[in-house]
Amino acid sequence: MRNGNKPPRPHGGAFNRSQTPPKTFKVTESGELLLFLLDKLAPQGRNSVKSLLAHGQVSVDDRVEKLYNHPLRAGQIVTVRKDRTTVAPPLVGLRILHEDDAIIVVNKDAGLLSIATDKETELTAYRQLTAHVRLDNPTNRIFVLHRLDRETSGVMMFAKSEKVQQKMQEGWKDIVKERMYVALVEGMVKKTQGTITSWLKETSTLKMYSSFTPNDGQHAVTHYKVIRASRNYSLLEVHLETGRKNQIRVHMQDIGHPVANDKKYGAKTKPFSRLGLHARVLAFEHPTTGKLMRFETDVPKQFLSQFKEEPTS
Repeated sequence: MRNGNKPPRPHGGAFNRSQTPPKTFKVTESGELLLFLLDKLAPQGRNSVKSLLAHGQVSVDDRVEKLYNHPLRAGQIVTVRKDRTTVAPPLVGLRILHEDDAIIVVNKDAGLLSIATDKETELTAYRQLTAHVRLDNPTNRIFVLHRLDRETSGVMMFAKSEKVQQKMQEGWKDIVKERMYVALVEGMVKKTQGTITSWLKETSTLKMYSSFTPNDGQHAVTHYKVIRASRNYSLLEVHLETGRKNQIRVHMQDIGHPVANDKKYGAKTKPFSRLGLHARVLAFEHPTTGKLMRFETDVPKQFLSQFKEEPTS
């Protein structure tokens, strides 16, 4: 589902805002790119020239260069385009469902990190979407609202300003109307629906666990309903009342039906290479318009294939 007024940009292709012939200049002596451009493009201001570099509008021998101090050699050709031609990098493991001036909503594949630490260089949803918003303006940023575990797929959302992030995080309980997951868990869950309540704590090895002593940790409430069941697996619809780290995974272990392929939290089976958890629905009030937004994705086929001998509903 897609809402809003800003269609996702086609990825992996170039698009031009206007068609103006480029200017070309031949380098006659060694020097730095910014100084060369300031001289050739005078009386154009310094900030304007820096903007050309930031937007990828300057090439040296047909290669886009953005560094102010890029060294030039005599004989090279510097090309300056008036129009902004930007190549949008392909998004890996990520699909944009909705984008406007305040938020980006995406469908993340299992296996992609939501966000990494500064020391990690791995491709993440955060890093890719930062590059995406900077195609329009190199100072643009995105801000984390919530996260999905690496092996959990599904709908997640980022803010496009610190103001929106703060507003949404402070009012998260009221703004977010629905967070529904589907979980493939081990064994046949006999109770067709239920609520799991505990207080979550974290060990020194960063593993979450439940305490059933009131106020001993972060209060966590999970509601579930069985959608399908067989002897080996059950497919559950899971609604979060609270959004704690690894909440569903811990609570499924607590009722004796760990999420499939979740060895960390007690799973014994590995029906596929990913975690049996998918964030299927996210519904919320838009932070600036107040409009109700709802995004729903399909149940992963790998989950359904565990019930292939049973009729589909």
